[in-house]
Amino acid sequence: MAPKLTQKQDGFTVMDYLLQHAETTPNRIFMTQPMGNGVVKTWTFGEFVSESKKMAAHIASMDIPATSQIAIMSKNCAWWLMADLAIMMTGHVGVPVYPTLTAETTKYTLKHSESKLLFVGKLDKKPWDEMKKGIPGGMKCISFPLCPDGLEHDTWEKCVGGKDELEEVKKRTPDEMATIIYTSGSTGVPKGVMVSYKAMTETVFGLIEITKTTSEDRYLSYLPISHGMERWVGQCVPFVTGMQVFYAEALGNATCASSPLRQFELILRPHNIQFQQGVFKKMPPQTLEKLLKIPLISYLVKRKLLQAMGLQDVRFAASGSAPLPVDLLAWYRSLGLELLEGYGMTEDFNYSHMSRPGSARVGYVGEPCVGVQQRIAEDGEMQVKSPGLMMGYFKNEEATEETMTEDGWLRTGDKGEIDDMGRFKITGRTKEIFKTSKGKYIAPAPIESRYISHPEIELACVGGRGQVAAHAIVLLGEDARKDAEAGKKDAIEKGLEKLMDDVNTALDDHEKVRFVAVVNEEWTPENGLVTPTNKIKRAKIEEEHAGVLDEWYGSKKKVIWHRW
Repeated sequence: MAPKLTQKQDGFTVMDYLLQHAETTPNRIFMTQPMGNGVVKTWTFGEFVSESKKMAAHIASMDIPATSQIAIMSKNCAWWLMADLAIMMTGHVGVPVYPTLTAETTKYTLKHSESKLLFVGKLDKKPWDEMKKGIPGGMKCISFPLCPDGLEHDTWEKCVGGKDELEEVKKRTPDEMATIIYTSGSTGVPKGVMVSYKAMTETVFGLIEITKTTSEDRYLSYLPISHGMERWVGQCVPFVTGMQVFYAEALGNATCASSPLRQFELILRPHNIQFQQGVFKKMPPQTLEKLLKIPLISYLVKRKLLQAMGLQDVRFAASGSAPLPVDLLAWYRSLGLELLEGYGMTEDFNYSHMSRPGSARVGYVGEPCVGVQQRIAEDGEMQVKSPGLMMGYFKNEEATEETMTEDGWLRTGDKGEIDDMGRFKITGRTKEIFKTSKGKYIAPAPIESRYISHPEIELACVGGRGQVAAHAIVLLGEDARKDAEAGKKDAIEKGLEKLMDDVNTALDDHEKVRFVAVVNEEWTPENGLVTPTNKIKRAKIEEEHAGVLDEWYGSKKKVIWHRW
C-alpha cells in the first residue's frame, strides 16, 4: 500500500502537526544525530517533543517578556530544532544566526532583533573565534552539546535535566510571526525577514503536492538551517510530514553516520562540485566519458558511482540558492540522477519556482510552485505572489515598501524570461548589470555561471564597470590551489586560457572577458567577501581589487596571478 500524504487541517501550524506525530506515533524514530567518533544518537517523536517541552519549561521560568525574540547560533543538529520548538511552545519568536559570520554582523543581528536569549551550538573553531566577539556582554546563553569552549553559559543538559515538561503549550495561530530570518545580503546590512506560521505551513503542503513527500521518506539535513531554504525543507517539511531527519557529521561530508538510507530527499548545496571532484580524483573525466558510452559497463559504472557518493537511493534531488552550472547538471544526468533546480528568496520563504521531474529545462529554474503567481515587469524584473510571502522587514518599513509593489507583488531583483511552459530563466540582477566605458551593458551572473562550471574554479566575479572590457576574478578550488602552490601553474594557466576562449566564443563582442585574474586569497563570510550561502559579495570584491585594475588591464595578459 502506498504511503499516505499528510492531510491539511484548518488552523494547524507546523508545530501542531509535529505534536500530532508525537501523540499518534511516539515510538517512531524522528532524529538521527552523529556525535563524533562513530557514536550516533536518535530521538523518537515522543522523546523529541518531551525534551523540547522540558527546555520550554526552563525558558518559561526565565524572566523573559512575552513574545520576545530568542536567537539560535549553531550548525545543523537535533538541538537546533528542539530549541526552536521550545521557542514556539512558549510563544516567543526564533531568530536564526548563520554559523559563519563576522563579529560585526553577529552583533548587529543579535542587537537589531532585540534577542533576549541565545542558544549556542555546534560551531567550527575559526568562525566561533570570530563570532563570539560579537555576542553582546551580559547576554544570557544556553549551550547545546557539541558547543565549542570559551562561553560563559548554562548547558542544555543542566536546563532540561530532571525538569518537568511545560504544562501548557501556547497555541500559535497561522497569522502570528514565527521567526525573523536575517538575509545574508550581498550588499548593505542584513534585513530581518518576518515569517508567519501561515507561510511556514502553506508552503509545505505545496511542496508535498509537487514531490509527494510522506513519512516514509528520509531527509539529509545539509544546507545551513539558518538559511530559509533549509528551514523550510529541513524543519517545516519534517514537522508536517513526519519523515526522519539525518544530520551529516560535517558540511563537507554528505554521508550519514547511520545505516544506508532506503530513500530520502537530498538538497545539494549550490555550486557544490565536491562529489564530482571526488570522482574525478579516482577516474579522469575522459575515462569516465568513454565507459558511460558502453551499454552494460555504463550501467555498472553509474550504479557504483552513485553508491560511492551515497546517492543510489535518492528519490528527489534538488538544488537551490544559486544556479548550478549547466555542465554539472548534465554530468549528474549522465549518471542517472536528475538534479532539479529550485528558486526562491527568504522574502517568500524560498517558495517560488521549482523544476518538475521529467520536464526540467537546463538553464531554467523551473515553473511556479503550487499557488505562486509570476509576472515580468516592464524593466524585465521577475515579480511573484507566493503563499510564503513575508510579513515585512523587522523594524524597516522603508525597505519593505521598496521590496513590495503597490499591488502586493514581491520584487525579486532578478531579471529574466518565461518560456511557453511557464519556466523561468534568470538572465541577471537588476542592480548588478554594469556598463563598460564603451557604453555597453553586461549582465555578469550568466558569465560567472560558465566559469564556475570549470572543475578548477570554485567562485568567480565578473566586473568591468567603466572599463574598456569585462574581466573575471576567480578563486581556485582546493585541488587546483594545491597544484598551483606546488608549481603547476602552467597547466592551470593553459586550462584557464582555453576556458576564457571557449566562454568568449559564446558571448556577444561587448561581453567578452579581457583577462582572468587568479587571486590567492580566501573568500569567506568571516571576511565579508561571500555570504553564508557562498554567494559572492560583488561590491566588496570589486572594492578589494579596485587598486590593481589599471595594472591588470595594462599587463595585456590573458591570465594574471595575483599575490601568488
